[in-house]
Amino acid sequence: MVIVGGITRLTGSGLSITEWNLVSGTLPPLSSEEWTKTFEKYKQTPQFLKTNSNYGINEFKAIFWWEYIHRLLGRVIGLTFMFPFLYFAFTNKLSRALTRKLLLLFGIGALQGFLGWYMVQSGLTNLPSVSHYRLAIHLISASILFAYSFHLALGLLYPPLEEKNSKPSKFRRHIRILLLLTFSQIIYGAFVAGLHAGKIYNTFPKMGANWVPPEIISLHPLSKNFTENIVTVQFLHRCIALLIGLLVLSLEFAAFENSKLTPKQKQAIHILTTIFLIQISLGILTLLTSVSIPFAICHQAGSFFLLSGALYLTHRL
Repeated sequence: MVIVGGITRLTGSGLSITEWNLVSGTLPPLSSEEWTKTFEKYKQTPQFLKTNSNYGINEFKAIFWWEYIHRLLGRVIGLTFMFPFLYFAFTNKLSRALTRKLLLLFGIGALQGFLGWYMVQSGLTNLPSVSHYRLAIHLISASILFAYSFHLALGLLYPPLEEKNSKPSKFRRHIRILLLLTFSQIIYGAFVAGLHAGKIYNTFPKMGANWVPPEIISLHPLSKNFTENIVTVQFLHRCIALLIGLLVLSLEFAAFENSKLTPKQKQAIHILTTIFLIQISLGILTLLTSVSIPFAICHQAGSFFLLSGALYLTHRL
């Protein structure tokens, strides 16, 4: 879902479907008349009028299918959850505690669907693209949905008392900070994507000829630079990556010195370090190639792998 969502964004496909019909929207246009009707609705959008006015029906179909697949996957995820949940609930296989957690998970999933449409609406009125704020909300809610799903899965897969150790407070504190930074990085990744900030300063490690570009405080009031200045947004995305790297490497070095950690806990730290090194490499390649779609997609998916690694380590500790 995250990968298809990234492709949908990078190909500008997210505004190709102008309505949100949860049931009737399950089927795509099945005749030339239906395709023409759907295309005529798209022609009324700012994206067509201001950006894609040269599109014919074939170009429209190319972007339509990515958004359709993205929405269809959302429905499939909902059904994949609902039918097993109802079966296990009616056969008394679920404890009350787990039932509450699963209902919360379902609620987060439903909210995620609504936020997706809330994001799309921002690009159907005046602007030919979605609000980068709403894009960030949509992506961070996807991250929360994924994180909570993974957290529940780990709790079911591994007994809570499988490993006994002293649970070093230093590691727990580091992991909390790491999770906070990872979520912050995902938000700024959405800002970079929504503002197309990856199209500028395609050099590394410097931004052009400078370590700190002079334009980072060019907007007024000053607070706008943190969320609307494309230079500042890219700069902060780089800085948070550096902070995450320092934290991950400090965990890696500490793992060699801490004899109280179990082998599986050390393994979890090594996995996290490996994921980070791959993710930072993908981020640099995405930047140097001016947001090549394959690298950008892998980089977005990599953020969820990094989140998974942090959550897995949290569970092991």
